[in-house]
Amino acid sequence: MYNLGIYLYLIGVAIASLFNEKVRKMWRGERDAIRVLKEKVDPEARYVWFHAASLGEFEQGRPLMEQLHREHPDYKILLTFFSPSGYEVRKNYEGADIICYLPLDTITNARRFLRAIHPVMAFFIKYEFWYNYLHILKHRNVPVYSVSSIFRPDQIFFKWYGKQYAHVLKCFTHFYVQNQTSKELLAKIGVTDVSIVGDTRFDRVLQIKEAAKQLPVVEAFCQQQKVFVAGSSWQPDEDIFIRYFNEHPEWKMVIAPHVIGEDHLQQIIGKLEGRKVVRYSQATEENVRDAEVLIIDCFGLLSSIYRYATVCYVGGGFGVSIHNTLEAAVWGKPVIFGPENKKFQEAQGLKQCGGGFEIHDADEFNALMNRFEKEADALTQASQAAGTFVRQRAGATQMILSDVQF
Repeated sequence: MYNLGIYLYLIGVAIASLFNEKVRKMWRGERDAIRVLKEKVDPEARYVWFHAASLGEFEQGRPLMEQLHREHPDYKILLTFFSPSGYEVRKNYEGADIICYLPLDTITNARRFLRAIHPVMAFFIKYEFWYNYLHILKHRNVPVYSVSSIFRPDQIFFKWYGKQYAHVLKCFTHFYVQNQTSKELLAKIGVTDVSIVGDTRFDRVLQIKEAAKQLPVVEAFCQQQKVFVAGSSWQPDEDIFIRYFNEHPEWKMVIAPHVIGEDHLQQIIGKLEGRKVVRYSQATEENVRDAEVLIIDCFGLLSSIYRYATVCYVGGGFGVSIHNTLEAAVWGKPVIFGPENKKFQEAQGLKQCGGGFEIHDADEFNALMNRFEKEADALTQASQAAGTFVRQRAGATQMILSDVQF
């Protein structure tokens, strides 16, 4: 059934590629992957294969790749992606020797791919469970590790109808999971080569903090005032927080929307009643000083901008799911987000420690912001809790690489 489903999916992707540019890039990239490998593989080298579905999983795997490269420079690294949102952003990443798409998981593709690269070990990041690749790797006695993985009772592996597919988990040499629940669930289906190490994203955000950029324009904008930074915001998020700040001009506001399109930017500006707005692309250290709102209309700055916040908001929680809360929390900032966060352990942890706050509507947001404004101790405690939460959970990268046999 699995292979039939893959072939049906393959047909669907081929058809969709005729009408969708993103799907077309993925389709072409997957078809081109074997050629890329044949051109670039050094037959004398030993390759460690890292597979990340998309950009988020890449960020989880990045600390492992970079530390492996430092400690074991005799190995080369192959990095594969499934999604264009990962590949197109990181196709020039200097930490890997070869970067390409992973061909869809048919038996033929898996055999051709592994014949071309001959990896000495493989790391699959978080949710990657490709049946044919994993069975062939096991047959060839190639060690395979699942890192930063997390399991929930509602996943197919733990349902009566998923028992057959669950055998794919026994192809892994070892699981490095995020929590105790994951370990217990795996044990129930006979998977016991499991260690609880946490999430490598904590290591990654600490790296990002260390490499953060100084942003003179943002510093000139803030001027030691109270600053609210909204990162990766969507329209439902903006409808909640903009209304509050229109009534509280004592706060400055930085908005870094998830979608940077002219229509969306104009929607945001239209909601900012009477407030002086400057776009980052048009800002100077002079014209930004008397601005009240700074809109970030470019990519790559958000993780550095969070440092200037008094309070942070991370968007997406009124849609499919929240974005990266750790990039804000690592700076020791309170983090507010919407209700779609249940699948994110870091969001649950931030709520439990008092560094993260879930809101459901404008009334809850307003009450929380009023509390932060009036109670200095509440703001200080939330800030300290967020920073401590991240620092105490770092170290997964070192635990994994110390355990793996090279």
